[in-house]
Amino acid sequence: MSTEAHHIRISGITVEVVRKDIKNLHLGVYPPNGRVRVAAPMAVNDDAVRLAVIGKLGWIKRHRARFAGQERQSSREYVTGESHYLQGRRYRLNVVNQPGPARVSIRNRTTIDLFVPEGSDTARRERIMVAWYRRQLKEQIPPLLEKWEETVGVRAAAWGVKRMKTKWGACNTTARRIWLNLELAKKPAHCLEYIVVHELVHLLERPHSDRFTALMDRFMPQWRLYRDELNRAPLGHEAWGY
Repeated sequence: MSTEAHHIRISGITVEVVRKDIKNLHLGVYPPNGRVRVAAPMAVNDDAVRLAVIGKLGWIKRHRARFAGQERQSSREYVTGESHYLQGRRYRLNVVNQPGPARVSIRNRTTIDLFVPEGSDTARRERIMVAWYRRQLKEQIPPLLEKWEETVGVRAAAWGVKRMKTKWGACNTTARRIWLNLELAKKPAHCLEYIVVHELVHLLERPHSDRFTALMDRFMPQWRLYRDELNRAPLGHEAWGY
């Protein structure tokens, strides 16, 4: 349950406030332009939200500055010669027009061949590539879950892949369902592994609390390096509508 969002201004920053049936206040800064959003418990009023945000102004400004300076990918046209990525490796796209079903294959660890019917437009080529990325990512996830569910001592009831604009992953602790961002197919395998561990740890500790951090340190001591690598990665080209 949540109420409609409204906005307040704090030190020149517009803050979106949404009240939900939750216990703790959650503050986030989101790409591409550093949108600031607070999810607050129903009983927390705007004055309390304001105080919480003021206490985090330094952190908010650092994140907004990082987004402002972060490299952005250009819009993809899915034409021969474009650069595309899989598991952190850069490939040159080669579009082949030919009869028969569309397909994607990797050649010589340097080239992604995209086979499409003659006359396929950008939207069609994009759909084919997105479906291929989804299959690639779904092949990576099960062995990681098997490994880390045993290590962390939890089990996800379900998992899925979807396009997300503001998060690399998400965990519904009630349903015990994990979602992973489709863009992770393009990132190094250890970055995907970090997100899998991150979301599984949420099944032990829902908020990003001191206990959550301690659990991450126990299970994956190098997690901060992987997090920082993801945060430095170019932002995908999106319409970024809210």
